Amino acid sequence: MFVIANFLIFLGNIFYMFAPRLLDFFVLIIIIRVIISWVHADPYNPLVQFINKITEPVLYPIRKMLPSDFRFGIDISPMIAVFAIYVLQYFLRSFLAPTLFDLAAQLK
Repeated sequence: MFVIANFLIFLGNIFYMFAPRLLDFFVLIIIIRVIISWVHADPYNPLVQFINKITEPVLYPIRKMLPSDFRFGIDISPMIAVFAIYVLQYFLRSFLAPTLFDLAAQLK
Protein backbone atom coordinates (compact mmCIF):
# COMPACT_ATOMS: atom_id res chain seq x y z
CA MET A 1 0.00 0.00 0.00
CA PHE A 2 2.91 2.33 0.70
CA VAL A 3 4.10 2.12 -2.92
CA ILE A 4 0.62 2.85 -4.27
CA ALA A 5 0.24 5.79 -1.88
CA ASN A 6 3.55 7.27 -3.00
CA PHE A 7 2.58 6.79 -6.64
CA LEU A 8 -0.71 8.62 -6.02
CA ILE A 9 1.20 11.45 -4.35
CA PHE A 10 3.49 11.58 -7.38
CA LEU A 11 0.49 11.76 -9.74
CA GLY A 12 -1.13 14.41 -7.55
CA ASN A 13 2.02 16.53 -7.70
CA ILE A 14 2.13 16.20 -11.48
CA PHE A 15 -1.52 17.23 -11.80
CA TYR A 16 -1.10 20.06 -9.31
CA MET A 17 2.23 21.54 -10.45
CA PHE A 18 3.46 20.31 -13.81
CA ALA A 19 0.31 19.90 -15.91
CA PRO A 20 -0.99 23.46 -15.35
CA ARG A 21 2.40 24.90 -16.35
CA LEU A 22 2.39 22.80 -19.49
CA LEU A 23 -1.13 23.98 -20.27
CA ASP A 24 -0.08 27.61 -19.65
CA PHE A 25 2.71 27.11 -22.18
CA PHE A 26 0.18 25.73 -24.67
CA VAL A 27 -2.05 28.79 -24.15
CA LEU A 28 0.98 30.95 -24.94
CA ILE A 29 1.53 28.99 -28.17
CA ILE A 30 -2.13 29.52 -29.12
CA ILE A 31 -1.77 33.26 -28.51
CA ILE A 32 1.37 33.32 -30.66
CA ARG A 33 -0.57 31.54 -33.42
CA VAL A 34 -3.31 34.17 -33.25
CA ILE A 35 -0.75 36.97 -33.53
CA ILE A 36 0.93 35.20 -36.44
CA SER A 37 -2.42 35.00 -38.23
CA TRP A 38 -2.91 38.74 -37.78
CA VAL A 39 0.46 39.71 -39.28
CA HIS A 40 0.29 37.21 -42.17
CA ALA A 41 3.63 35.56 -41.52
CA ASP A 42 5.23 33.37 -44.16
CA PRO A 43 3.46 29.97 -43.98
CA TYR A 44 6.66 28.22 -45.12
CA ASN A 45 8.65 29.51 -42.15
CA PRO A 46 9.65 26.49 -40.01
CA LEU A 47 8.58 28.22 -36.77
CA VAL A 48 5.15 29.05 -38.19
CA GLN A 49 4.76 25.48 -39.45
CA PHE A 50 5.77 24.11 -36.03
CA ILE A 51 3.24 26.31 -34.22
CA ASN A 52 0.51 25.31 -36.67
CA LYS A 53 1.32 21.60 -36.25
CA ILE A 54 1.21 21.92 -32.46
CA THR A 55 -2.06 23.86 -32.23
CA GLU A 56 -4.05 22.45 -35.15
CA PRO A 57 -5.04 19.17 -33.41
CA VAL A 58 -6.79 21.24 -30.74
CA LEU A 59 -8.22 24.04 -32.87
CA TYR A 60 -9.45 22.01 -35.86
CA PRO A 61 -12.08 19.96 -33.96
CA ILE A 62 -13.39 23.13 -32.34
CA ARG A 63 -13.67 24.77 -35.77
CA LYS A 64 -15.55 21.72 -37.07
CA MET A 65 -18.04 21.89 -34.17
CA LEU A 66 -18.91 25.55 -34.80
CA PRO A 67 -21.93 25.97 -37.08
CA SER A 68 -21.14 27.45 -40.47
CA ASP A 69 -23.44 30.45 -39.95
CA PHE A 70 -21.59 31.22 -36.71
CA ARG A 71 -18.30 31.75 -38.55
CA PHE A 72 -18.35 35.41 -39.54
CA GLY A 73 -14.77 35.96 -40.65
CA ILE A 74 -13.25 35.76 -37.19
CA ASP A 75 -11.90 32.45 -35.97
CA ILE A 76 -13.06 32.12 -32.37
CA SER A 77 -11.71 28.60 -31.92
CA PRO A 78 -8.57 29.90 -30.10
CA MET A 79 -10.76 31.68 -27.55
CA ILE A 80 -12.80 28.53 -26.98
CA ALA A 81 -9.63 26.43 -26.69
CA VAL A 82 -8.08 28.81 -24.15
CA PHE A 83 -11.30 28.78 -22.11
CA ALA A 84 -11.38 24.96 -22.20
CA ILE A 85 -7.72 24.80 -21.12
CA TYR A 86 -8.42 27.08 -18.15
CA VAL A 87 -11.40 24.91 -17.17
CA LEU A 88 -9.15 21.83 -17.38
CA GLN A 89 -6.53 23.55 -15.21
CA TYR A 90 -9.18 24.37 -12.62
CA PHE A 91 -10.37 20.76 -12.63
CA LEU A 92 -6.82 19.41 -12.23
CA ARG A 93 -5.93 21.73 -9.36
CA SER A 94 -9.24 21.85 -7.52
CA PHE A 95 -10.59 18.33 -7.86
CA LEU A 96 -8.22 15.72 -9.25
CA ALA A 97 -5.01 16.54 -7.36
CA PRO A 98 -6.68 16.90 -3.92
CA THR A 99 -8.59 13.67 -4.51
CA LEU A 100 -5.35 11.84 -5.25
CA PHE A 101 -3.70 13.36 -2.16
CA ASP A 102 -6.64 12.31 0.04
CA LEU A 103 -6.64 8.80 -1.38
CA ALA A 104 -2.90 8.51 -0.78
CA ALA A 105 -3.33 9.70 2.82
CA GLN A 106 -5.97 7.04 3.41
CA LEU A 107 -3.72 4.32 2.00
CA LYS A 108 -0.70 5.18 4.19
